[in-house]
Amino acid sequence: MERFVDGTVYLGTSTKGEYLNLKLANRHGLITGATGTGKTVSLQVMAEGFSRAGVPVFCADVKGDLSGIAVTGETKDFLEKRATDIGFGDYVYESFPTIFWDLFGKKGHPIRATISDMGPLLLSRLLDLSDVQEGVLNIAFALADDEGLLLLDLKDLRALLVEIDERSDEISKTYGRVSRASIGAIQRSLLVLEQQGAENFFGERALDIRDLMRTDKDGRGFVSVLAADELMQSPRLYATFLLWLLSELFEELPEVGNPDKPHLVFFFDEAHLLFDDAPKALLDKVEQVVKLVRSKGVGVYFVTQNPLDIPDPVLAQLGNRVQHALRAYTPREQKAVRTAADTFRPNPEFDTEEVITQLGVGEALVSTLEKKGVPSIVGRTMMRPPSSRLGPITDSERRAILRSSPMADLYDETIDRESAAEVLAERAEQRRLEEERQREREEMEREEYGRMKRSRSGYNDDYRDDRPTKRSRSKTRRSRSRQTTTEKAINSFARTVARQLGNQLVRGILGSLKRGR
Repeated sequence: MERFVDGTVYLGTSTKGEYLNLKLANRHGLITGATGTGKTVSLQVMAEGFSRAGVPVFCADVKGDLSGIAVTGETKDFLEKRATDIGFGDYVYESFPTIFWDLFGKKGHPIRATISDMGPLLLSRLLDLSDVQEGVLNIAFALADDEGLLLLDLKDLRALLVEIDERSDEISKTYGRVSRASIGAIQRSLLVLEQQGAENFFGERALDIRDLMRTDKDGRGFVSVLAADELMQSPRLYATFLLWLLSELFEELPEVGNPDKPHLVFFFDEAHLLFDDAPKALLDKVEQVVKLVRSKGVGVYFVTQNPLDIPDPVLAQLGNRVQHALRAYTPREQKAVRTAADTFRPNPEFDTEEVITQLGVGEALVSTLEKKGVPSIVGRTMMRPPSSRLGPITDSERRAILRSSPMADLYDETIDRESAAEVLAERAEQRRLEEERQREREEMEREEYGRMKRSRSGYNDDYRDDRPTKRSRSKTRRSRSRQTTTEKAINSFARTVARQLGNQLVRGILGSLKRGR
């Protein structure tokens, strides 16, 4: 039976073939089910169908299994049997054009974004900041904009926080109060984030989203696979990154209305991480992006275990659904089953709520949007087997694919241009030099003042040491007045002798004068 129908993606067979209409694929979708029921295989099957139709795909590979989409599938009895059971006569094994990405640059090309691109809202979510701390972060971004400072990586943001701390009084008058405690809290959160490897994510060259929207020479869409096994150890970074990517698609892509097929399909695995403990501002942003990004030609498909993981406003936007088996042992699980059943258009041939708990591995309840956007009647469906490898590729296969990738020479090298850290360091050095010159000027002024003061007092440094001071003269006089008794007697005797000799000399001279007359 012919299963590849133009303008559709073949998903499997119920009482009829179940197809996803490409023209309505940008109305988003949901894949749910308990662990081990086949969600990852359904994601792989859908990604293959989109790629074959010329639609690029972005998906996160949480466990490493999705990497197999890059190589040709291998013949297995159970896959052949599944194809035969559902009448899939066109079943062939093939590989699909794949680009591997990795925020840490280990299993794929690095993905980077700048601090400015991330923005204060998402960064606050990533750092788990309080409202007050988020306000300080907003001030930091505003100051960077006003002073022309580029925020590219974590060192730029750290340098800016130090600058704000040093200028807190000045900045508080213009932008609002900035407390040292809040700055310290943000700096500690940045340190934790850096220890989780986020410094590899922030920087340049930043990802150009158009590189996620490529097709190969045969017109097939590239499947961008994000290696997320290590990334999942930092779930907040994982969720924030994918939300940032969605936001970038929303902001950068032009409006296209309802194209014949999406320009990109985005699979968000472990979707509950996006909504866990998310503040209302963030939830509002997610709802806005999901609601409006479809007009940019982007389809978003959430993958999670439980439909209750998705907030109702977002869940209402997801028209194409694949529901694998759910367990119903606890009250919460029973509620999830009822919620899932209620979202489907009922099938009079079975009880949807009951069937959800009875589905086998590889079985799913499928409902897709038909003409005019009306959901199809839910069908109990045997999902088609994948054409690419079921399971992960080897390390050598991954390296070979990376070497031949169109992104090989584009993102692998880090670019470190002048940004806020360098500019602020230069400003700090200029301030230090200016302070040093000011101290030298003040020292020179003090010395000049001293010289002027001494000049006004009648002497200066040129002859100060050769001229006795008042204190030294009085000391000399005192030393001269300190004579012994013997010295006084000798001096008195000498004066008496001198006086007598003088008198005799005078009398002799006068006598001579008289006789001469």
